[in-house]
Amino acid sequence: MNIFILTGAGVSAESGLGVFRGEGAALWKRYDPMQLATPEAFARDPALVHDFYNARRNNLIAASPNAAHFALARLDAGLAQRGGALTLVTQNIDDLHERAGSTNVIHMHGELLKARCASCGAVCDCREDLSTGARCDCGGALRPHVVWFGETPLFMEDIFAALDAADLFVAIGTSGAVYPAAGFVREARARGLRCSELNLEPSENAAEFDDRRYGPASEIVPSWVEEMLGS
Repeated sequence: MNIFILTGAGVSAESGLGVFRGEGAALWKRYDPMQLATPEAFARDPALVHDFYNARRNNLIAASPNAAHFALARLDAGLAQRGGALTLVTQNIDDLHERAGSTNVIHMHGELLKARCASCGAVCDCREDLSTGARCDCGGALRPHVVWFGETPLFMEDIFAALDAADLFVAIGTSGAVYPAAGFVREARARGLRCSELNLEPSENAAEFDDRRYGPASEIVPSWVEEMLGS
């Protein structure tokens, strides 16, 4: 069996990483994304943008994978042993899936622990704070390697190829509000795939799913994975 899983901020929330949307302390309720997460914002005030992402980078470095991340890594290994595959497409810019042991992770919104040159596009590892003086070898300014509002998500051809090869589509910890990721369930249904949602609460597109389970990711994801590996 080939499984396509889409993850969002809800899978990392219990590791202490903030979600962008929803109730409580969602990041875009506390901060204006137009001042922090657009190319125009970076051009206007790069120091402010760097401060925001430096804080998030430090938070990520101090965080650890939770039970949901480890469960998905077990699923990855279990499917491989049976001749199947897991493609894990994440909207998250953290590396917690990889730290837990998942091997085929597609970061459609970029990666916080990388930086990208605003001039030549070169990408490099980055675990330190960035400043307005950070420069690429070509002399261009370095920016966080994340997809901002108004920019095209990464690896879209790979994502649709994985959907074409999948037998099951699962969304975990997603709001169902951010496109194009929110449209993947419809693409999956058009391909005849069964679709499941694992979430803290119903997403905005919950009606698109055949199966739905709700609760903390650290509880419902391991339980679902054990069922999948036992079937």
